[in-house]
Amino acid sequence: MENGGRAMKGTSRETQSAPVGACPPTLELTPRLEWFKERLDRCYDAVFHTFTIGRGLPCVLIYFQGMFDYLNAEEHLLMPLLRESSERVDEPAGLFDEHRIPLARTIVIDDPDEAIKQVMMGHGVLLQENEAQMLVLPFVSYETRALEEAPNESVIRGPREAFVESLDTNLTLLRRRIKSPLLKTERLTFGVHTQTSVILAYLEGTCPDRLIREVKRRLANIRIDGVLGSSYLEEIIQDSPYSPFPQLQYTERPDTVSASVLEGRIAILVDNTPMILLAPVTFFMMLQSAEDYYQPFIAASWIRWIRFIFLSTSLLLPSFYIAITTFHPEMIPFNLLISISSSREIVPFPALMEAAMMELAFEALREASVRIPKSIGQAVSIIGALIIGTAAVQAGIVSAAMVIIVSVTGIASFIIPNFDLGLSFRLLRFPMMLLAGMFGIFGIACGIILIYVHLVNLQSFGTPYLAPVTPRAARSLKDTVYRAPWWKMRTLPFMANRTNRLREIANMRAWASSEGADDE
Repeated sequence: MENGGRAMKGTSRETQSAPVGACPPTLELTPRLEWFKERLDRCYDAVFHTFTIGRGLPCVLIYFQGMFDYLNAEEHLLMPLLRESSERVDEPAGLFDEHRIPLARTIVIDDPDEAIKQVMMGHGVLLQENEAQMLVLPFVSYETRALEEAPNESVIRGPREAFVESLDTNLTLLRRRIKSPLLKTERLTFGVHTQTSVILAYLEGTCPDRLIREVKRRLANIRIDGVLGSSYLEEIIQDSPYSPFPQLQYTERPDTVSASVLEGRIAILVDNTPMILLAPVTFFMMLQSAEDYYQPFIAASWIRWIRFIFLSTSLLLPSFYIAITTFHPEMIPFNLLISISSSREIVPFPALMEAAMMELAFEALREASVRIPKSIGQAVSIIGALIIGTAAVQAGIVSAAMVIIVSVTGIASFIIPNFDLGLSFRLLRFPMMLLAGMFGIFGIACGIILIYVHLVNLQSFGTPYLAPVTPRAARSLKDTVYRAPWWKMRTLPFMANRTNRLREIANMRAWASSEGADDE
């Protein structure tokens, strides 16, 4: 295919043209083509391919090189049109009236501004002489990342697929798992310059209508120049933006999104990002992992208890160490107290400053391990931690007990499945340490009460953050601090539609009661 022309004007001030007005209201192709060229001025990759059909009827195909599959368009569109035109020279060669486009999936538009948007999205737009309407050709083709395993949510027994940056591919992964016409997908567009596509996916009849209306209402108020990721929308639509706790869940696993949609939640898929937002979310949902549903329920429940224990450890262990060594040494066994006192004898700083320095050093190492190249990141982080910890103890800057406390706290923070929730507790750890250094265990108790009061008042799209514990929903407790077996979870969680709470689950263990009867 040869290019009919390109907008390749200079970028100096002398060559800058005035703002482009409206497209001329004419059926002639030349003025309209000039308007498109002015709108796409100084766009090197814009292609204007001109050709004729029939009795010399001019046409032009507009697209962006690298985003439009011109080889496929040439094979399935241009060549059949030119071949037909050569065989039917004496007949009119209109493309719209005689339906000569050999494609099943085309869109007819008459708005030039909409045509520009379609070109920017990677489609081709076909214009014809003496025809006001235009054809949008769906030959989008650009490089996308292949399906891989989720790097941050790996499992042992679960599927290995993860979402990618292509919205169509992500929607296909979701449709492959939920093969139901009740899975509804509504498309929205955000960003004046980016025109980012966003899809709301939910299960009709299971997802509450109140939740769907609330999500749409919050999204309808968004006016922004560009949306480059799902986090742009997350900060805008969450209930309490100044809370340290995340109020939407994000994931890159299709099975997690499918399970959430089946439970009555709504998924927000954003183009150009593999992170899918789920609403609403509760505190206990973010302590659940996809691995919990592929392991036996006894093992999954035990792992959840471990998470709750180490969640408390990551928040409170340094604070308790500071409070006990500073204000309540009588709570420490005598032999252990002697060991801690001897290790702190040469340390010139109080326990609060000692813990703050070590925690900040640990956070710096953690951040450095993310930024440096992956090939050396793990080695640098491990070697840096060993060298810094050993040198600090030998130099008498910190005690060996404090190094142990900070190490255990760091390991505990990695056990939290949701990264944002772990980041929240890492942030709250410092004010808790300050309260412990100032008021001892009384300060820790005050800090816990303040966090609890905040969590009780926090909501996610009208859903209490501590549900189903506060307020209590007994039927939904089967999948919170423990996981009940599948045949026991006959009802959907509390956030599902109240008129459709029962799962499509029969008595799956009926074979156990009928086994003896069959033997007789």
